[in-house]
Amino acid sequence: MRVIKTVSEMQVARHSLAEPVGFVPTMGYLHAGHISLVKQSEKDNAATVVSIFVNPTQFGPDEDFGEYPRDEQRDLAMLEKAGVDAVFLPPPSEMYPDGFSVLVEVEGITERLEGTARPGHFKGVATVCNKLFNIIEPAKAYFGQKDAQQILVIKKMVTDLNMNPEIVVMPTLRETDGLAMSSRNLYLNPDERKAATVLYRSLLKAKEMKQAGEHDTEAIRGALTGLIQAEPLAQIDYISIADSTTLKELGNVSSQALVSLAVRIGKTRLIDNLVLT
Repeated sequence: MRVIKTVSEMQVARHSLAEPVGFVPTMGYLHAGHISLVKQSEKDNAATVVSIFVNPTQFGPDEDFGEYPRDEQRDLAMLEKAGVDAVFLPPPSEMYPDGFSVLVEVEGITERLEGTARPGHFKGVATVCNKLFNIIEPAKAYFGQKDAQQILVIKKMVTDLNMNPEIVVMPTLRETDGLAMSSRNLYLNPDERKAATVLYRSLLKAKEMKQAGEHDTEAIRGALTGLIQAEPLAQIDYISIADSTTLKELGNVSSQALVSLAVRIGKTRLIDNLVLT
């Protein structure tokens, strides 16, 4: 497994890889969810590249860029065991050299949910993914369903800018109690970790209500609000029941809907989602 830290070296190495090339972009501190993306890429492609880059442009000034968990040696050991061909591990100065001044903005779907809660976040996401796709030139790029809005943003960018990668979405991997795997779960103390299961329990409640014939989004949102508010350590950021492609809020869920949650457990902000069909 090659570990590459500069753009120029990555571009040279890319052309020595067997085609097609699959790509898994990460911010490191890897877990089983990331490895599931790697394994799918290895099934689909002749070679797999993983990036590890905690992208500063997608963090707001009061967010956790400095504290975001990092363990480079652990991550590299996991990826080598998984059989990855190359890891792109650039420093911020390599991705954003002096004089860098271009940001990619996807309008519309970025103006809701995470886009409202985290202004500028999706400019950073779109910009870094654009750069990574240009550097690595993958046939397919792999993302987890947990970041549903991010996936919609990236798909829109790829379509509108006539980019080549096929975006492959893989199911959210969960702990045995239903908590979505996330690097930020590290922040939770034992009491918070137990309380965090309220996100998935709320999503299951929405699914149960829909299956029982409830289509009114206000009724579903009210039930989820009550369930989350009953957990003393939880504070709701938003509960969205929206069209799964446009993220426009729905009045009823007769069509396919995406239920999205952002909830603070103590000081840790967690997101999760579930598609209702």
